[in-house]
Amino acid sequence: MSAGQALGRSRGGLTTKIHLACDGRGLPLAVVVTPGNVNDSIVFDMVMDELRVPRTGAGRPRRRPDAVIADKAYSSRAIRQVLRRRGGTGRPEGQPPAARDEGRQTADLRP
Repeated sequence: MSAGQALGRSRGGLTTKIHLACDGRGLPLAVVVTPGNVNDSIVFDMVMDELRVPRTGAGRPRRRPDAVIADKAYSSRAIRQVLRRRGGTGRPEGQPPAARDEGRQTADLRP
């Protein structure tokens, strides 16, 4: 990703994604703009690096949130490992793949 552009091509034309981390009141803590064809899970590290949690009193903002809540797009094993490594608590909304597929019958589509 080049630093000067955040445009990606798709079937609809040129697109841009705004990746936002916010607090429980909806106030933005980090914003990263990328081309629209960049996967959300790839940008997770960049968003977490930009994250600044303001303190109630004096002092510099914290770099680690108390908890992280995300949707299914962020439920990959790699992102869960990043959260553990950074010392964050919480986990993305999606279930781990093994639990999600448990009990599901899949058709073997190979010839």
